[in-house]
Amino acid sequence: MTLFRIRNLSVRVPGRTLLDDLTLDLPAGRVIGLIGHNGSGKSTLLKVLARQAPGRVEGQVAFEDRPLSEWRGRALARRLAVLPQTLPPAEGMTLAELVALGRFPWHGALGRRGPRDQAAIAAALEECGVTNLADRLVDTLSGGERQRGWLAMLVAQEAGTLLLDEPISALDIAHQVEVLSLVRRMCHDQGRSAVIVLHEVNMAARFCDHIVALKGGRLALQGGPAQLMRAPALMQIYGLPMQVLTRDDGLPVAIPA
Repeated sequence: MTLFRIRNLSVRVPGRTLLDDLTLDLPAGRVIGLIGHNGSGKSTLLKVLARQAPGRVEGQVAFEDRPLSEWRGRALARRLAVLPQTLPPAEGMTLAELVALGRFPWHGALGRRGPRDQAAIAAALEECGVTNLADRLVDTLSGGERQRGWLAMLVAQEAGTLLLDEPISALDIAHQVEVLSLVRRMCHDQGRSAVIVLHEVNMAARFCDHIVALKGGRLALQGGPAQLMRAPALMQIYGLPMQVLTRDDGLPVAIPA
């Protein structure tokens, strides 16, 4: 099944083209990584998929075989959850209150939470391993704990597709692995799909099932990690000679040559 069908997509802002005649299909039920150098169009593509495009959009995008523009706001929010790169403030809010915001598409701003909402919140806290942090203020949590809390909010939303813009950019290596491992489990165990903007090619190869590489707003490569982790492919994407090594556990690792 195709999650997103993208045809001849271009995004332009004054004096610059961010995406240029992009055509590709993103498969459902996978962890999909968007990679490429800075300014390649990764975050722009994610914003288009989230209906938050930063400029003039040309072309067609369909989500679950329906034009993205035809989805009503609340119906889309019940199927698609977005975690931006810059998270909004959560000052004075407990983690449980943050996660409860994920129920907004189901009952609106003034609707009262019922048993289904409470069950969804509890399940989200448990799935993301933050039940014991529910009463803590978000501002007092570590970076990794906070990010798992925001992911729990998306789980509470009960959306089948997650769009994550650089979810590990502010985390140390241990928490990067923790968060991406969680996202992978969230998809593989529960049948979700995820599209993730990543800067680190080795993380993309380790945790993503399908990888889309952009360069200059155009498609440079797409396929599985094995297709990405080859010196010619990495040279094509990054314009830098790379050497691919194999770890003891069989995973490939790319380093500058």
